[in-house]
Amino acid sequence: MHTNSNPSNTLIHSMMRAEIYDHPVESIKLIETHISWVILTGTYAYKIKKPYNLGFLDFSSLSQRRQFCLEELRLNKRLAASVYLDIVAISGSVTHPVLQGPGETIEYAVKMVQFPQEAQLDIMLAEGKLGNKHIDAFAHLLAEFHQNTETANADTCFGSPEHVYQPVTRTFEKIHSCTQVQQHSRRLTELEEWNKTFLSTHKQLFEKRKLDGFIRECHGDLHLRNLLWLNDKPLAFDCLEFDPNLRWIDTLSDIAFLVMDLQDRQHPQLAYHFLDTYMECCGDYSGLQVFRFYLVYRAIIRAMVNAISAEETGVTAEKKHKAEKDCQDYLELALSYARPNKPVLIIVHGLSASGKSTLSQILLEHIGAIRIRSDVERKRMFGLLDSSGAINSDSNSDHTHNRNEKLTHIYSQKASDETYSQLYKLTDDVLASGFSVIVDAAFLKYNERRSFLKLAQNRETPFVMLSLIASPDTLRQRIQARPKGVSDADISVLEQQLRTAESVHKDELPFQIIVDTEKNLNLYKLTEAIIEKSRQQQ
Repeated sequence: MHTNSNPSNTLIHSMMRAEIYDHPVESIKLIETHISWVILTGTYAYKIKKPYNLGFLDFSSLSQRRQFCLEELRLNKRLAASVYLDIVAISGSVTHPVLQGPGETIEYAVKMVQFPQEAQLDIMLAEGKLGNKHIDAFAHLLAEFHQNTETANADTCFGSPEHVYQPVTRTFEKIHSCTQVQQHSRRLTELEEWNKTFLSTHKQLFEKRKLDGFIRECHGDLHLRNLLWLNDKPLAFDCLEFDPNLRWIDTLSDIAFLVMDLQDRQHPQLAYHFLDTYMECCGDYSGLQVFRFYLVYRAIIRAMVNAISAEETGVTAEKKHKAEKDCQDYLELALSYARPNKPVLIIVHGLSASGKSTLSQILLEHIGAIRIRSDVERKRMFGLLDSSGAINSDSNSDHTHNRNEKLTHIYSQKASDETYSQLYKLTDDVLASGFSVIVDAAFLKYNERRSFLKLAQNRETPFVMLSLIASPDTLRQRIQARPKGVSDADISVLEQQLRTAESVHKDELPFQIIVDTEKNLNLYKLTEAIIEKSRQQQ
């Protein structure tokens, strides 16, 4: 580790005086990270980079620190513009610094709005305050961000299979250099072999991800501590500014960190809720075939960080023990991703207002599955969803007229056949990734249901058909009372379905579970029934 003379501890000490600042200071507090000092003043925070060259980052010169401050501001303005304000030049001397004053600049700081720690998602989760409302907001935010941020040029190395594997190799090398992880050599060997095999057998998929534009300038460090719920809005801060290789990545590598973090903290329901909402927003279901690779990568990165922490000099016995335990837990989590359970294909079918979307949402979080909804995919196919996954709307009368015409078209028989073909393709992609799938669609025709049964059989995957029922009067009441959402079904659609729906055939009965949605749902019994149906097919 190499340092230069500025900024020094003297400068940081000098900046802990209230009179330096041109705004009221409620209190002064210093937070020190591995690579930065952050001075909290009550209203604003000032982040100063340490003059270090750590190999993977180089802040050793003043010009480099200025450049990376500018990069930090640029990058974080994308997802946290209300927090990141400006770059502040510091002049004067290390004993008498002056902010934005005349004379030669001796240091730079990123000026930020100071936010309460309670706004961080890791704190909210620990206090039981993080719920689906927040998760939905972040899924929409990140889906829209990923679809609009800059795409890597074809002539760059970013996203190539070799480039993707480089940080994985370095991570394993670093873990192996830590003496405390020798006891985990079997786990590490298995994970290394899995990573090599996965990359070699999926090389064309990684190449296609870049060709299709999924390698973008992402956040790079999307874990719970870097996410904020501030002023009732989602924000993501502290993007990786010091290494473009860690930022120009697959969009699914970006969100894999958050999914892994939620699962590590024993909140798989929130993890699958986030993943489901994100996928529904962007429709990137085929990308799940490489998503498992990125989940493993994010877990071993955390294992490496804790392995290094366990060997730091001066660390207390308690912190050492915790770091060792966390390292082991992350390795086990990585192995769980590398050894997935056999997936299950579940179709949830029934008339409009029978409760398909409500049940499938609960079920996907409970069993850990990816859901594909016909109402959403139909609109995506015909351009009726925006980049955040929301339904396009416009008060312009001509636009509304055109949209209504398009809605009439997308519910034609031809459009419905195309929709089920798309559902089939997406389901096949997700099953290939090793994730269980829940398909939420009416499936009112025998041939529609039968094709998905054949898909499961071709994939040697258990198949379960959840048939949701309710009385016609109940369905009529529900459809007239429910708020406008992604479904366009109204009372006329329901009446048509009641007349034309095809009954379940005899050959479907071994796979069927009937769910009466007029009765209270027993989620435990339903899960047990799904497990039993799956077991009978293995």
